[in-house]
Amino acid sequence: MAEVQQDVIVHNALVRNALVRNALVRNALIRNALIRNDLTSSALMGNSLTRDALRDAESRQLFSFIVSCALPEDESVDVKVDGVPYHFPGELGLAPEWGKKHGSCGESCQEWVSACLLARVNYKGEHVMISLRGKNEALSSTKKERAGYDVPEATYYGNVFLEQQRRFACLAPGKSSIPRVCGPSLKDCVVDVVGGDCEEVCDKMRPDGSFTNCRDREPFELQCGAPVFPRGTDSYKASVSVFLE
Repeated sequence: MAEVQQDVIVHNALVRNALVRNALVRNALIRNALIRNDLTSSALMGNSLTRDALRDAESRQLFSFIVSCALPEDESVDVKVDGVPYHFPGELGLAPEWGKKHGSCGESCQEWVSACLLARVNYKGEHVMISLRGKNEALSSTKKERAGYDVPEATYYGNVFLEQQRRFACLAPGKSSIPRVCGPSLKDCVVDVVGGDCEEVCDKMRPDGSFTNCRDREPFELQCGAPVFPRGTDSYKASVSVFLE
């Protein structure tokens, strides 16, 4: 397989409140107006709900990360709110279909963008460079990136676009905390940390160190060496694993 040419190293500075209290994702009408329409300037400004929501600074911060996660780097969204222009560039391209005319953000799109958003929360709102990896072509990593960012942190997954947000993470093997995202304690963290580590709640680690099919509950027993999860356990194909320098 040919080596990819572009690193997937991005900054993180999304603050907790912009994600969990924000009108863009907490207000059902605005949330539906956002995900059921294409992620373009005309669609956003043509809808009074999303246009009004973008008057809020925290909404604009969250929206900037949504666009960065969803759209590729050669696309962007430009809007004018109360006469003030704002430019939101794409970066990763995890859900490029959302940016197409008449596009929308279905379940897969929502979960990829959610995992990316959760991975980019920073407890202190600081800019720290992180490497994102996962089972998505947009997250293919280079040898140089893997060598430079070789400290596994955690894997993030869920869906923040649901009425009851689903925000999960599992720890990288050998880790006991996520200070970048959670601060000094896992208590009251923006994500619910599931299981002892990702090897307990996800499928086998991929060659790049990432995990997929991560569950929202830990197994309650092993049968023939395989984990058995409680009835009602959900798994997420879309997950983003973070590595630090």
